[in-house]
Amino acid sequence: MTLERLSERQKLILGLVVQEYVESAQPVGSKSIVAHYGLDVSSATVRNEMAELTESGFLRQPHTSAGRVPTEEGFRFFVGELMHRQELPASTKHTISHQFYQARHETQQWMRLAASVLANQSHAASLITPPQSQLARFKHLELILITGREVLMVLVLENGQVIQQMLALKEVFSQERLSSTAEQLNNLMRGTTLPTMKAPSAEMGTLAAEIFKLVQAELHRMEEGLAGEVFHDGWTNMLAEPEFSDSDAAQRALRVFEERPLLENLLTQTMTNSEIGGVQVLIGGEGRWEELNDFSLVLARYGAAETASGYLGVLGPIRMAYGRAVSTVDYVAGLLSEMVAESMSAHE
Repeated sequence: MTLERLSERQKLILGLVVQEYVESAQPVGSKSIVAHYGLDVSSATVRNEMAELTESGFLRQPHTSAGRVPTEEGFRFFVGELMHRQELPASTKHTISHQFYQARHETQQWMRLAASVLANQSHAASLITPPQSQLARFKHLELILITGREVLMVLVLENGQVIQQMLALKEVFSQERLSSTAEQLNNLMRGTTLPTMKAPSAEMGTLAAEIFKLVQAELHRMEEGLAGEVFHDGWTNMLAEPEFSDSDAAQRALRVFEERPLLENLLTQTMTNSEIGGVQVLIGGEGRWEELNDFSLVLARYGAAETASGYLGVLGPIRMAYGRAVSTVDYVAGLLSEMVAESMSAHE
């Protein structure tokens, strides 16, 4: 049976099985479908349709005497063809937008707030990457003496992103010398990108040359991969789900959050060509990421096209409330896109 050949009744029953399973985390029987949703057909008819859906790969039967649960293919069909978005209540939207308005001048506050909102509203784990420019544009540099040759470099980009890096310099320099060198480099590099940066003159000294190379290396690293901290929240939401009483499954998924190459690979393969605001749903790792075999991801790209963008999403069990998750991700992505656009225009 192909997707096109599913009857309207089979589509209805598949959708109801998904809805019931998401709420109960238990196999769904034909009698409970008829009783809970007031269908005007017999439980035997529903059972026959469920058997057809099972043979076609949309449902499965965990045990001989048990009801049915959706397969990954069943969830994919539900998300693609049957799902109704559960719009956030107007009062919830107002509260969220007000929180973002209060945090609009500090990028890291946006990230933490977005991670918290996504986790709370979707009842899942959340992740968000900072907005990253297609070409990282230098704004400001500070050098702060810690002790001896150890110096903290604070690099600020025009999109509001802040990178802090501990340096071990070749020589010991006073704070006065560090500050004057930083100011010289600020005057030289302000508003430039990697292709337009000019190296400091020999008269500026070896310290300026050393810091210039470090700034270049940092900007290059940022343009090649994810830059800055990846924010996440709601991991306890995941651990509370019955599927993850076996902590091994949850630990595998946690690797996606904590191991940067894994996350970069995931986002590169699924989101690189996605449009701003476009929401994508990955179910069960899609056969490519073994760590996500037991999970689903709802992801979106936010920001301003060809200037700065980032990614956000929620991670939950395959038995996820997709309508609510998609609506939440879509709404938060829209808010962050507005804030990135405002931030970029303020720097023009």
